[in-house]
Amino acid sequence: MRSLITGETHQWLSPFEKSVEAVLAQRGKPTVVLASGDPFFYGVGATLSRHIPAAEMTVIPSPSSFSLAASRLGWPLQETTVLSLHGRSIDLIRPHLHSGRKILALTSDGKGPAELAALLHSSGFGPSELTVLEALGGPYEKVSRETAASFSLSGINDLNICGVEVKAEAGARILPLSAGLADELFEHDGQITKREIRAMTLSALAPRYGELLWDIGAGSGSIGIEWMLADPSLRVIAIEASVERAARIRRNAANFGVPGLTVVEGEAPAALTGLPAPDAIFIGGGGSDAGVLETAIGQLKSGGRLVANAVTTEMEALLLTEQARRGGSLIRIDIARAAPVGRMTGWRPAMPVTQWSWIKP
Repeated sequence: MRSLITGETHQWLSPFEKSVEAVLAQRGKPTVVLASGDPFFYGVGATLSRHIPAAEMTVIPSPSSFSLAASRLGWPLQETTVLSLHGRSIDLIRPHLHSGRKILALTSDGKGPAELAALLHSSGFGPSELTVLEALGGPYEKVSRETAASFSLSGINDLNICGVEVKAEAGARILPLSAGLADELFEHDGQITKREIRAMTLSALAPRYGELLWDIGAGSGSIGIEWMLADPSLRVIAIEASVERAARIRRNAANFGVPGLTVVEGEAPAALTGLPAPDAIFIGGGGSDAGVLETAIGQLKSGGRLVANAVTTEMEALLLTEQARRGGSLIRIDIARAAPVGRMTGWRPAMPVTQWSWIKP
């Protein structure tokens, strides 16, 4: 290969951004970027295209590692979940862990398969079949298979991809695909938007592709977490004054497979300063504090949605005033749950919630 190259050669640098800068420095000169697989499927092509228009590039793709792995396993790609965990948190696989699902996951290095097996085993998916495909398409190609619970492979090539046939044990942590996840799935101290209210709140927030949500007074982070679970493109900034709760939000985000959720520790409205403008805002705690609602409305993008929930009379009075001033939808939500009353059963009401939903002109 080197005998065919007559110009300068440069190796990929670490961190990767340095290599991107080096390529951009050659702009206007004939430059060849050599990469394996399909450069526009979790590859360097996608990175370069953010800086260089397609008209300036000639791309010659090869089969991706996902295509090679699918061909070895006999898995139709259109029926397989494909994930890149390369340089990313392994927790990203959690929302996809459903019995019967097939997953192809590209790992960061030779330790990745064992880490993935440990996550599966600890989450109740120990019986899952884990196939490790190493150095695909090369002379050192190797395919090995074990269950997650009994995984013992070592000396794995850094260039590997894992095929997971998901099988769940009784009690496995399976995240339903619907909104309004069970409260007990979250770590919380009681400061949580209950599942029925949460489902209605997410419906009112109406997430759309690529949007950013501010979750003000985030508590356990349940609203922001479910917002991000709706689509991988969605983003959240959770604002929480309590250091303990902020740490809990981060743990919940990891356990739900959305480790990219951003947590800002501080009190609103001061903590809102300098944050990127949101497409939607949820106010679940601290909304009656001076300046919080007004500042949030000022930062919300035109056409953005604001949803605020009130359980106190002070916050409810504020929402009534804002609805009269700005319009929007105002509803009252009453939930009651069956509970023992002596030897009988009766309805035990939860605190009513007043919800104001508004779209900024």
